[in-house]
Amino acid sequence: MLSKRLKTATLAALLAATTLSAGTAPALAALPPVPADAPSAKDLTRYALISDVAISHDGKHIAALTSGDGVKVNISVWRTDALDKPPTIIGSTSMTFKSVSFVKNDRLRVAAMQPITIASWKGHVQKVYFTDLEGKTWNSPLADTGTAKTDDEAIERALSNPFVVDNLPNDPKNVLVVDQRRGGEGDVYKVNVYTNSAERIDRMAGRYGGFVTDAKGEIRGRTSAGYEEGKAYFVQQIKNTKTGAWEDHFRSYARDRNFTNLEGFASDPNIAYVSMVKTNGKRGIYVYDIAAKQVLEPLFEHKLFDAKGVFLDDKDEVLAVGYDDARGSAYWIDEQLGARFKAVRTALGVKTEPLAWTDPDTDLKTRFNVTTDFDVAVVDWSTDRNTVIIEKSGPKLPAEYYLLDKAGKLTLLGNSRPWIKTAALGQTKLVQYTARDGLPIPALLTTPPASFGPGPHPTIIHPHGGPWARDHLDWDPAGWVQYFASRGYVVLQPQFRGSMGWGEKLWRAGDKEWGGKMQDDKDDGAKWLIDQKLADPTRIAMFGYSYGGYAALAAAIRPNGIYSCAVSGAGGSLAEMRKVTSNSRILRERQAPSVDGLDAIQNASDAKIPIFLYHGDRDTNVDIKDSLRFINGLKNAGKPYKWMEIKDMGHGYVTMTPDMMEVQLTEIDRFFQKQCHFGGGSVADE
Repeated sequence: MLSKRLKTATLAALLAATTLSAGTAPALAALPPVPADAPSAKDLTRYALISDVAISHDGKHIAALTSGDGVKVNISVWRTDALDKPPTIIGSTSMTFKSVSFVKNDRLRVAAMQPITIASWKGHVQKVYFTDLEGKTWNSPLADTGTAKTDDEAIERALSNPFVVDNLPNDPKNVLVVDQRRGGEGDVYKVNVYTNSAERIDRMAGRYGGFVTDAKGEIRGRTSAGYEEGKAYFVQQIKNTKTGAWEDHFRSYARDRNFTNLEGFASDPNIAYVSMVKTNGKRGIYVYDIAAKQVLEPLFEHKLFDAKGVFLDDKDEVLAVGYDDARGSAYWIDEQLGARFKAVRTALGVKTEPLAWTDPDTDLKTRFNVTTDFDVAVVDWSTDRNTVIIEKSGPKLPAEYYLLDKAGKLTLLGNSRPWIKTAALGQTKLVQYTARDGLPIPALLTTPPASFGPGPHPTIIHPHGGPWARDHLDWDPAGWVQYFASRGYVVLQPQFRGSMGWGEKLWRAGDKEWGGKMQDDKDDGAKWLIDQKLADPTRIAMFGYSYGGYAALAAAIRPNGIYSCAVSGAGGSLAEMRKVTSNSRILRERQAPSVDGLDAIQNASDAKIPIFLYHGDRDTNVDIKDSLRFINGLKNAGKPYKWMEIKDMGHGYVTMTPDMMEVQLTEIDRFFQKQCHFGGGSVADE
């Protein structure tokens, strides 16, 4: 835990305003003491020792984001034949590095972020740079040298960023970049990563997106939007290799939300790979005859999960297909890589167990294997595939990175958080429970270490954001789940209706059910935990961020609630969501029809439990005014609440510093113990 001195300093630096109004709930028995080896908030939120590991195309160099002190992020570059030697360190004094990868053997692509203020607008800007392996020269592709005439134009220029659509592995100097600046939006350039000179090769003028290239680096696929009898649609276009003409191939209507996507091209120029939902509500990937405009045989289908992307080599040969199971996995089509990956899983001790499962789309009752503690993934490889970067991680195992050589030898490159004692963490597994109307609801269940006993335990229902999103069976980079599990809490992450990635039926069942059946699913998860003797019915809280924050607000005002308190991070307004989706013609058809139900902010005075709201003052996704409107409703009704504004924090995790994440954990913990009385005692203890 933080020392009192450090905690005070952190709060003084981060909190623009903190208000506390205590409730009158009766005192409860104290929680068990926090184990000495439980990770502190700082342990879980400081920058990782190593992350975002990449390898050069020739396999001679490795680059990664690194942090020795947990506060500043550097780039480290090693030679693969001298891993025992200190790396070259590249630092920044003004921006925070967010990602690194190789665009050429001796050139890196770096993304960096920093806060920015223009007039009254406050947000974050992320920029892409090319640099050498020592960080001596830096170039921003298609750098904007113009002068903005208005504040709105200045904001637009600051946020625009050239998009690298293809590294062109067969071109020794150039990459393919799409210009996203005002006036040049959508035009495509070849950019020399050494001289930063640019050659325009196509005038798309902002009319197209979704560019797909072939192994030669030629853009052969793109997407355009149109309208037919007032209905918005997307057209997947493919360039005819004989005539050079762009031809329409698939039309998908926004209101149907069932798009056909071009995933890549085969080495045969007449063959492409497309993804679509054909059977059982799951997205598959199929072989497509371009000339005949005919979908041929499946490349990959899974009866339970969506296919997600095709991995191709520099000759457009298929290596693997991704699919979105509990963790996110790959089906290896390249037999050599598949055999090596299987051997790595065995060498690193991956274990699986069968899980009984009911498919929400079809009600098919079946079983599939799921990992018990951790799994491994291939995160990068050299062009010849002799040298591979492996990541080993799981819900209670921060990422470890290994180098796999041609002979099959594994060399540990680094552990992202070696200071964390994994034995002190909770155990996470994939489960299912049944909603009150019979719909199977997937969920991730994390139970505290065995030292806390069998239960029942204080419990947190932790819905994800989106809501068109989902959780995966892997390490939680925000630290939210394991911080509380290591302190004796059960944490349930329900994949409520409206969640994506578990089939069409579950996803679409959330339409117009904000605060309704979507909320019932979360409550039914809490009741299931009570029936399982895992949840203490007198100590259940809801904590969520973004849409999850909205869900926490809804939990506070719904009648007959089962929660002692709620925590809402950047919780949004249903009215604002309607406004945002209605302002876009595409979203008005695609998403707006699904957004309806309970507007928690307009009903803040109905809150029945203490609630803690926090929000970043640079949030450009969900306006901080949404949280403040809810606070005003609570004030006017004399209802208990806690409020925290976090200076310089945006909406996404990428905008959050370790201090911002740390203060979230410590203040939520304090709220649970004092205002929810999960820690025992009474209001006087404040």
